[in-house]
Amino acid sequence: MVIPGFLLSRVMSVLLCWHAVKTGRDSFWLWIILMFQPIGGAVYFFLNVVPDIFGGAAAHQATRAARQGPDPNREYREAKRACDETPTVRNQSRLAHAAAHLGHHAEAEALYAAAAQGVHADDPALLLGRAKALLELGRAAEALTTLEKLGEDEAHGRTPPAALAMARAYDALGRTDEADRAFQWASERMPGFEALARYAAFMAHAGRKDEARDIVRELDLRMAKLRGQFRREAQGWRDVAAAALR
Repeated sequence: MVIPGFLLSRVMSVLLCWHAVKTGRDSFWLWIILMFQPIGGAVYFFLNVVPDIFGGAAAHQATRAARQGPDPNREYREAKRACDETPTVRNQSRLAHAAAHLGHHAEAEALYAAAAQGVHADDPALLLGRAKALLELGRAAEALTTLEKLGEDEAHGRTPPAALAMARAYDALGRTDEADRAFQWASERMPGFEALARYAAFMAHAGRKDEARDIVRELDLRMAKLRGQFRREAQGWRDVAAAALR
């Protein structure tokens, strides 16, 4: 049976939207996928799905860096220009993401907070983005309050990246048992190296160094299969875990 092209495009769009929601991507990706079929879906696939397959969040950042080339501030400038001209939620979210990528976490937090208003107050991507910025600013209690607005399951925002952020918040607040459960849940489901590396560091700081060493060995085995920029990004997370064992 031959599936008509338009039907196949619709099916792929639904799957890509599901991936975007499940992995906590910015909500503007849903608009791009649905409004610009099939080109929008293809762009999302190569900038988000492919990096997840070959290294998770770190590889996603590597792909963005490669696209920007020698000018890492280009995306930020373009996003700021778009936001200044048309301060929509989509443009605010894009600028917040670019600001966070450059380490401008205070700016990112303010932008995410401004975007998460009205009908967008419970947007999972905006809440997660703001919570991560709050964590980087050392405001763990506010981050946890923000994350608690997410749903209780993956379909409504409680994704592996959100669980990892909650684990970091619990850890910073001294809620060790809850942090352990959240780190474990995230590390079992989140692609890439970040969740495992952060869990290993948590274990090492908690005195569970043998378990942490086991994770570092697992990261070494996985990293041996990677090449180029993906390997360098993975090495960064592996070093985070190993440093906690010193």
